[in-house]
Amino acid sequence: MSLAETASWPVANNGDASPPKSAEARAPESGVIAASVYAHGVRIADIPIEDAGEWSRKDGHVVWIGLLEPDAELLHRVQRQFNLHPLAIEDAENAHQRPKLEQYGDALFVVARTAQMVEKRIAFGETHIFVGHGYIVSVRHGASTSYKAVRQHWETCPTSLAKGEDFILYAILDFIVDNYMPVLETIHDEVEEIEDKVLAKPMIRDDIERLYMLRRDLLRLRNAVAPLVDVCLRLSNASVPQIRPTLAPMFRDVTDHVRTVQEKIDSLREVLAFAFEASLLVGQSQENAITKRLASWAAILAVPTAIAGIYGMNFKNMPELELQFGYHTVMAVIVVSCAILFWRFRKNGWL
Repeated sequence: MSLAETASWPVANNGDASPPKSAEARAPESGVIAASVYAHGVRIADIPIEDAGEWSRKDGHVVWIGLLEPDAELLHRVQRQFNLHPLAIEDAENAHQRPKLEQYGDALFVVARTAQMVEKRIAFGETHIFVGHGYIVSVRHGASTSYKAVRQHWETCPTSLAKGEDFILYAILDFIVDNYMPVLETIHDEVEEIEDKVLAKPMIRDDIERLYMLRRDLLRLRNAVAPLVDVCLRLSNASVPQIRPTLAPMFRDVTDHVRTVQEKIDSLREVLAFAFEASLLVGQSQENAITKRLASWAAILAVPTAIAGIYGMNFKNMPELELQFGYHTVMAVIVVSCAILFWRFRKNGWL
């Protein structure tokens, strides 16, 4: 057995080093993505839920639990370990919450909305985060990228992870906000395609329906993002005792990222609105051009129609019918009149 392995074990009450019970291999529990304990930023063991509370009370230790759509029984087991507030547990069980920050005694409860592109639509999910002394619990519902990447990344930086549970909260929120960007980039690419098409030809019904869906999804995304600004602002000031002042700049940085996302959403919604208006203008312009063209040809054809109508009347006494060159004169008048009208309409851009 190596010295490093022995040093990673917690010290019992009698001063002897003993391996944790959770060091034994076990199958992952349903609903539990990860349940690990860290000592000074170093992951020392995977633990069962029933041992989480005891580990969190050890000095220098932080328990990080990740849950995916847990049932009520699992949530209540976690509640008993950390003495979580019943209202927070009820919110975490029902995934229909808006982004918010609640303080229950010595614990924080944070709700953030997540987003992913699924079959060209924005699918939304929720993450509920419990933060207290020595522990952090994340509960994911719906569409959300796994936080395994966050855990793996910061496990390579024990110095940062050793800052504690408030730093892990920052890492998770920062990851959530960063994952808004791929969604916006995908929509941005599609919006550019719509802009290229809108000036070429009027939108058909399918294009209008897609544009409407994009605008509605962006509105829903904005409603999910906007409250997160207030959450991050509260975490960055001194009014939240669970967050150390040294981490305030990090939460301010997340706030800036959220605002950037919000600005991009507003920009895309405006572009889509302009695209729709431009499409209407292009359609109206083409309709006006067609109307002018039809009116021009109708005016041109009205000349021979009127003259032919006059000479088609069956009256006996019509002196002009006896003219030797009457037919040639009438045809010449028709041709010249139609030619003049055609030239004028063509000059004015109607034809």
